[in-house]
Amino acid sequence: MNLDDLTDLAEKYREAEAGVDREVRVCLAASCQSSGAVPVFDALVAELGDTKPSCKVKGVGCMGLCSAGPLVAVADREADLQGSVLYRDVTADDAEDIVASIDGPPVERLRCPTNQPFFARQQKIVLENAGIIDPDSFKGYVAVGGYSALIRALSEMTPADVLREVTDSGLRGRGGGGYPTGLKWSTVAKMPATQKYVICNADEGDPGAFMDRAILESDPHRVLEGMAIAAYAIGANKAYVYVRAEYPLAVERLQTAIRKAKRSGLLGNKIGDTQFSLEVEIRLGAGAFVCGEETALMASIEGLRGQPRPRPPYPAEAGLWGYPTLINNVETFANIAPIVREGGDWFASIGTERSKGTKVFALAGTITNTGLIEVPMGTSLRDIIEVIGGGIPGGKAFKAVQTGGPSGGCIPAQHLDIAVDYDSLKTLGTMMGSGGMIVMDETSSMVDVARYFMEFCMTESCGKCIPCRTGTQQMHSILDRLAKSQATRAELTLLEELCEVVQATSLCGLGQTAPNPVLSTMRYFRDEYEAKLGEV
Repeated sequence: MNLDDLTDLAEKYREAEAGVDREVRVCLAASCQSSGAVPVFDALVAELGDTKPSCKVKGVGCMGLCSAGPLVAVADREADLQGSVLYRDVTADDAEDIVASIDGPPVERLRCPTNQPFFARQQKIVLENAGIIDPDSFKGYVAVGGYSALIRALSEMTPADVLREVTDSGLRGRGGGGYPTGLKWSTVAKMPATQKYVICNADEGDPGAFMDRAILESDPHRVLEGMAIAAYAIGANKAYVYVRAEYPLAVERLQTAIRKAKRSGLLGNKIGDTQFSLEVEIRLGAGAFVCGEETALMASIEGLRGQPRPRPPYPAEAGLWGYPTLINNVETFANIAPIVREGGDWFASIGTERSKGTKVFALAGTITNTGLIEVPMGTSLRDIIEVIGGGIPGGKAFKAVQTGGPSGGCIPAQHLDIAVDYDSLKTLGTMMGSGGMIVMDETSSMVDVARYFMEFCMTESCGKCIPCRTGTQQMHSILDRLAKSQATRAELTLLEELCEVVQATSLCGLGQTAPNPVLSTMRYFRDEYEAKLGEV
């Protein structure tokens, strides 16, 4: 299959839908399913029946505003989410009114304005198909240009050309570390080896984070296409997706996507009638947070206990089974097809000087609009929380936002105007991480917040190194005593010393970053720690 063949196939799939000019799109991502979206979908299918041949009910991925689910959009076939009539908090009993609205006025009691900042202030690259295409449909993905970037790379570009575009794009790894993607790919590509591997890290373990899950549930072919382009660029023929078993819907849709792509000749042997071949397998993680660390993840794939190992050597040199291995997360791979399609310079024109493109964030906690958003790098925290997120409900005041999960820190109100990019967040003692944001209001105790995240790190520690295994336990013990107003000032000093030791001497990123929530809350909310002391 060459590029012309794929273009013809896309046109064929679009022509097959030519008789359909309206769609009733039902969000069937996990968040909406948990709110009852499946009965809504069934009721709409039954209500529509054969009464409107030019309209169909279609299950789609995440529309973003998870707090308002189940979500249903009525739209022209070519329209995006902002061009649709969106309904929120839909129940099966609303099916009759929604079907009647297809040729009539909207159902105002259910209507959710799509011109509100939550939708209007976003810029979607990774999520451009989410909420629009059927994630289980290979035809639907191809019809919107899917796999054209892969075929173009195979037929018109050398591996060096692909590496150049990714490097020029300025894309940095979206898994948390922010390492330059082009540099990582180039390093693996230069390694002389008979075997190389590509791994997609979908082991999303941060509390409150659901970006990778939503991408896999909404647009799994997009991730597979990015992985295939990466494999071509570095010279790999085997790839793994390491995904949490707690994500059954994402796993199911990914399995379906792999099967359909392989059947269509876009995975497997001699892709696009070239000599390039790629086999993709899924490996399920058992939920250990430490397996998000790349060396522990590789050990788990190999069938060993998921524990990190010292680096160097780095995976690019000696990774899976000792061979050069490229590891990126879901969102990183989801950016690749647009970069190849539009060019690295196009991607680099978005964002800031050192943080290019857009970033997907999961908004959670005490915020009006809980859900998934995608905004240009450099967007301020204030815009994200107060404008897009709708601010704090119930008239309460904003207190802090936790970014980067257990590896990050808490940012107070006086820094709300900071630009959200890799470098700016580091100056505040936190990090972007994979994109989770947990918002807290004035009623939150920052000592309790630090204790919660330290308990998480303590429980998730693999125990291989003493600083993390013992240090997190000791820090949690002091935080627990502080929360109960039983700790002394000497223990507060000891807590700070422990943070420094664990941060400096732990083997992997789990221990090295575990003190961040403590250090950031002590930095900005020292008075709360002082107020909790049992004695002065």
